[in-house]
Amino acid sequence: MALDAAMLRVTAEELNRQINGARVDKIYMPARDEALFQLRTRDGVHKLLISARPGSARVHLTKAEFEYPSVPPSFCMLLRKHLGGGRITGVQCVDSERVLFIDFEAVNELGDRVPVRISVELMGRYSNMVLIDSTGKIIDAFKRIDEEMSELRQILPGTDFILPPPQEGRVPLLSTDPGIIADLVTAKSSRLSSAILSTVAGAGPALCREIAFRTVSGDPEADTLTEIEKKLLADNLRYVISCATAGGDRFNIVYDGEKPVEFSFIPMTQYGGLRTEEFGTAGELFDRYYSEKDLEARKKARSHDLRRQVSTVLERTVRRQQSRAAELDNSEKADEKRLYGELLTAYGGTVKKGDKNAKVLNYYTNEETTIPLDPKLTPNQNAQKYYKEYRKLTTARKMLGKLIEEGAAEIEYLSSVLYEIDLAKTEEDFIWIRSELRDAGYLKAYKMPKGKIRKPEETILYRTEDGYDIIVGRNNAANDRLTLKTADKRDLWFHVKNAPGSHVILCTQGGEPGEEAMTQAAVIAAVHSSVSEGAQIPVDYTEVRNVRKTPGAKAGMVFYVKYKTAYVTPDPALAERLRVQKKP
Repeated sequence: MALDAAMLRVTAEELNRQINGARVDKIYMPARDEALFQLRTRDGVHKLLISARPGSARVHLTKAEFEYPSVPPSFCMLLRKHLGGGRITGVQCVDSERVLFIDFEAVNELGDRVPVRISVELMGRYSNMVLIDSTGKIIDAFKRIDEEMSELRQILPGTDFILPPPQEGRVPLLSTDPGIIADLVTAKSSRLSSAILSTVAGAGPALCREIAFRTVSGDPEADTLTEIEKKLLADNLRYVISCATAGGDRFNIVYDGEKPVEFSFIPMTQYGGLRTEEFGTAGELFDRYYSEKDLEARKKARSHDLRRQVSTVLERTVRRQQSRAAELDNSEKADEKRLYGELLTAYGGTVKKGDKNAKVLNYYTNEETTIPLDPKLTPNQNAQKYYKEYRKLTTARKMLGKLIEEGAAEIEYLSSVLYEIDLAKTEEDFIWIRSELRDAGYLKAYKMPKGKIRKPEETILYRTEDGYDIIVGRNNAANDRLTLKTADKRDLWFHVKNAPGSHVILCTQGGEPGEEAMTQAAVIAAVHSSVSEGAQIPVDYTEVRNVRKTPGAKAGMVFYVKYKTAYVTPDPALAERLRVQKKP
């Protein structure tokens, strides 16, 4: 659901209560279309997020943590110049439009206090944030709009600020009498929800469907409503308007399984048996609804190029491996070449130069064998030719065996890196993955960013229900350190079979864990793997003393002996229940 004007009105009322009079301490820009204001009030420090990102445009107080670029964007520096140290004097909405004004009193370069305004425009792909001076002229914006992009409204530094054009043919929901709206809606010959949407400005599709659902089930044609249903429509409109202007009724998110599908400031009764979660404020609702959505979007943006690079190398390695396998199949003919040379040497007297083939008795099988010949060569020269091909194929077979083994290890390693990329969440995670790839020789030109880079947590700690610790490596380098340096030789090592995944250590402390602890460790190994969506996943386990690393092998790549295999179904809920937030 996009944030419609009704929800924005509720948000504005909430912000007025929360941050009116707040002082601007710091300003950041986590992304080119997001601004984060750190505000100080009598109640403490708050963070105001303004996002103009299509699909997740919103404005609210947030408790989420963000990453910031090491060098602030120029627009961020401009915001700091004009708003740093200023105070918020009010938050107001444009009636039934997805536009919100935040007014500031700031100090200009001469030391005078002057009003400055931010226009927050939450209109899908046209979302924007515009900084406006005391004369009503635009200082700058997230997104500049010139005449080529829009003939009706330009957003450029130095031009007069004008509001977006109003929605023609619609009446403002929040300032129009509900009875008048009901008359206009029931005069239309379309579905009730569509008729409401095309009549009022300020209500999104989900809110219009909710009003229609509360009025009459089945979403009938609007012009077929009875007088009683028409009155009920007006009452429902009145309820929505009163809730929007009074700060909301009940902030809630509707979930389909674990996926959030809708949010609103009133209970969404149209979704029947779907799960609903309620929140105390609009800010808490937005934090929950958009946190996972934004996290996935940021992760996708960061990982796209890195995934493409690794996937390209992996595809090239797979093709090379296939070519080597074909060559190995061809090298199996080496023994045939040796036999042809040997038979030609034995029966050379019966073969003449110019013959295209020779039919001789194979004294190993007592069967007649036909040997292809080069008619330009003598029998002895043909024999030497076959011996030469035999030696070449024999040498190739030895080399190909080693190359195919190395290729298989490389494919396994690159697959594990793709798994790491899927798990990565923060910029630091991706920096260390790139560093690992550089050390492995794949990103030779990559240079670590300057300054101190926080190293991601290397392990995750779990504890079985009977008290045994389970430690999980978070990346290839951490897997190596965990298995080869940290773990006791008597501990048990778990890993999914023939698939990328984390090294998992069940700390035995010299004892013998029971079946329950062993099963829970295997389940956690399956959860922390690339096959975590499957069922009956094979997980190999053995003592740490049986896990070894070939000299020169890449990070995380080990081999193991004397192992057993358990079949388990990944259970994320169990893993979450057993997780220890901080290692004691």
